[in-house]
Amino acid sequence: MSGRLLPRDRDPVGRTDRPIRITVDGEPVAGIAGQSVAGVLLAAGRISWRTTRAGAPRGVFCGIGACFDCLLTVNDVPDVRACRRPAADGDEIRTQSREEGACAGTW
Repeated sequence: MSGRLLPRDRDPVGRTDRPIRITVDGEPVAGIAGQSVAGVLLAAGRISWRTTRAGAPRGVFCGIGACFDCLLTVNDVPDVRACRRPAADGDEIRTQSREEGACAGTW
């Protein structure tokens, strides 16, 4: 599926999902109300959105908020766990980096 939702009358299971749109690093991304930020990103094909100091990609690891691999900045609030934060229509998301010399949060 190319990020578009089926029209209500064509959805085989009768879902009444409410579409939302967030912005990730300036790019619009479609989601469904109730999804976590991580869920929206994964559904859009993004499997990583942070890098370690060594440059290794990170995204969802535990999926329950116990680790800190899925951190990103939401509406100018850094170090938000994408797996725990419900996505809201209009959210502005920025990916974070821990590469040497980067200053992105306190984690």
